[in-house]
Amino acid sequence: MITPASVQSTVRSFHDPTDGQALKSQELILLLLDCAPEPFSRAHFTPGHITCTGLVLAPDGEHLLLVHHRRLDRWLLPGGHVEAEDAEIWDAARREVIEETGAKLLPDTVPRLVGMDVHGIPSNGREPYHLHHDLLFAFRATRDAVLCSLESREVRWCSSAQFDRYSLPGNIRRAYARVTSRHWTS
Repeated sequence: MITPASVQSTVRSFHDPTDGQALKSQELILLLLDCAPEPFSRAHFTPGHITCTGLVLAPDGEHLLLVHHRRLDRWLLPGGHVEAEDAEIWDAARREVIEETGAKLLPDTVPRLVGMDVHGIPSNGREPYHLHHDLLFAFRATRDAVLCSLESREVRWCSSAQFDRYSLPGNIRRAYARVTSRHWTS
């Protein structure tokens, strides 16, 4: 069962003194976990809730998996909300990646936390504007084949040379650099 204490431990394991934005997000996420009565509930809007994202590398170890989000109309990493069936916080990211893209991932008992980002989500009429306190976990796909879910307009592999084309934000670029600068073992 996911608890605030177990997620605090995971969040505290992240350390990159060169990434001030991730460190500020880390502080906000720890504060949410410490003070919010239901930090994993998607109905907790003030100040928001925890979400999880998968930074998925292709089998070649270079290309990054992106989804063109239908509602937000932009290219993002696959991810979403924590569900009751997620045993560990990173299971939410793994589940969301598989649901949104059909990607086959290498088995990894504890994927590495490679970034975090607190960002605003616009109101959609049913939910007010709120914050996603997002945790980014690294995964590796076992094959290039992917599918597109109803949440997305398109799913695609992207090289780092194409990051500008897809207008990828700095937090994704920095997390990608963290993953690709270290040796990845299969």
